[in-house]
Amino acid sequence: MGELGAFLKIERSNVSYDDPAQRLGDYKEFLTPRPVEEVAQQGARCMECGVPFCHNGCPLGNLIPDWNDLVYRGRMQDAIRQLHATNNFPEFTGRLCPAPCEAACVLEIREGDAVTIKQVENTIINTAWDNGWVVPEPPEVETGRTVAVVGAGPAGLAAAQQLRRAGHTVTLFERDESPGGLMRFGVPDFKIEKSVIERRVEQLLAEGVDLRCGVEVGKDVSVEQLRADHDAVVLTIGSRVPRDLPVPGRELDGIHSAMDYLYVRNRWVAATQPDQPAPRAQAPEPAAITAKGKHVVVIGGGDTGADCVGNSLREGALSVTQLELLPEPPVKRPDDRTPWPLWPQKFRLSYAMEEAQAVDKGEQDFSVVTTEFTGEDGKVAALRIADAQPAPPFGPVPGTERELKADLVLLAMGFLHPEPEVVDALGLAKDPRGNVKAPTYETSEQGIFVAGDARRGQSLIVWAINEGRQAARMADRYLHGLGIDAGHPSDEPYAGQHDQADAGEVQGDSGAEPPLHAGPGLGSAKNG
Repeated sequence: MGELGAFLKIERSNVSYDDPAQRLGDYKEFLTPRPVEEVAQQGARCMECGVPFCHNGCPLGNLIPDWNDLVYRGRMQDAIRQLHATNNFPEFTGRLCPAPCEAACVLEIREGDAVTIKQVENTIINTAWDNGWVVPEPPEVETGRTVAVVGAGPAGLAAAQQLRRAGHTVTLFERDESPGGLMRFGVPDFKIEKSVIERRVEQLLAEGVDLRCGVEVGKDVSVEQLRADHDAVVLTIGSRVPRDLPVPGRELDGIHSAMDYLYVRNRWVAATQPDQPAPRAQAPEPAAITAKGKHVVVIGGGDTGADCVGNSLREGALSVTQLELLPEPPVKRPDDRTPWPLWPQKFRLSYAMEEAQAVDKGEQDFSVVTTEFTGEDGKVAALRIADAQPAPPFGPVPGTERELKADLVLLAMGFLHPEPEVVDALGLAKDPRGNVKAPTYETSEQGIFVAGDARRGQSLIVWAINEGRQAARMADRYLHGLGIDAGHPSDEPYAGQHDQADAGEVQGDSGAEPPLHAGPGLGSAKNG
């Protein structure tokens, strides 16, 4: 794989980004693409590992050494075939996945020296789109079976595409005005421009997926009608109930969940910025949440919190302070806690805090617990905070209490479980965390499947795509068991039967997260 000994001669070339102060002036993606020739040299660094641990780091089981080598040799069309064999949407993961594959790269044993896998992935798919190699791939045979996919986030899009390519009639329901889920309405344009999502949606439509936006299952379509009209249902509704902060003063105006704010900002960008795809249904009136001219406090140190910081800065916030309950992690990989090839629990300065520091408008504080919100005239004015104890329950350290000014507070502390209305209406069993219980993707109700955050809890986009593919596999098997109506004899292998995942395609409830090697998936995957 790659060039023999290249990892000893060629240094890692990190992903390049626009200047953090300058990029605050717009909402365009700030990743700077590198020339294909330069990325090919990075692919050459991929060594011929006896065991490629990057496979274990990637939930999709991407064939990383294979396409690294193909890029190095200039065989880009072969590279995109290999990439699409396991990943329906590599341009999504290439922008938004934190790259656990790189953390598991054998070269990462020398920390910071991993192959730039994410950069290579982005180059492959960008080249494919530029050259017109990504085309619709409708099924050759129709099965006569119907499937409803509820929720058009990454998991739902992947499930819908896999099932449609297997020959089933697929209807994709989305309650928002456009598909993409939190990838469209939670993640800002400067991380992924929405035209990137829209071109994949157009591909699904050309393949025959029936997309219905602005339709909420349980309200606009009853669950009884949904079941009556379809042979199978796949729920990909995400984990959308936010974790709250029940302290005194929580009822004050100006305290919002992070996603409420991010929805407002993404809808504003969609309505006001150039070259935005049109919504596919009527967008609701936006809530009046703004960071302009305010002192903003973001509670939560993850990606969602960073997106709140980035949006607040672009809006013109006076200051942004990001608070994290947990202690600040070490700068280097802590081998006693997360040894290679595990994902290292180490400090990473977010893109947003890099921007905040560049314009001297923000800071990030660790080991801080909020004990009270205080206000004036019913509006939040400050937080009462204290140093947090270093271990659960992370209570306040006596004598460290202080006050932090805040005109807007955004709660970005993660999500608990899926919204229960549709789950309960369908009578689905839940696990102790409130997620839909479905160890093998099929729920307690026959013919209803679940994938993504609704099944496994809040997780990465790469897991969402993997889950959508795996739920589609199980739904396809179920539909095959019902018999096929037209042109698909039941004694023939059904789509995906000989996938390389057959030996280990489902995940139990043990909590472990081994990658599910999805193979080529349902139907041909030559175009993703």
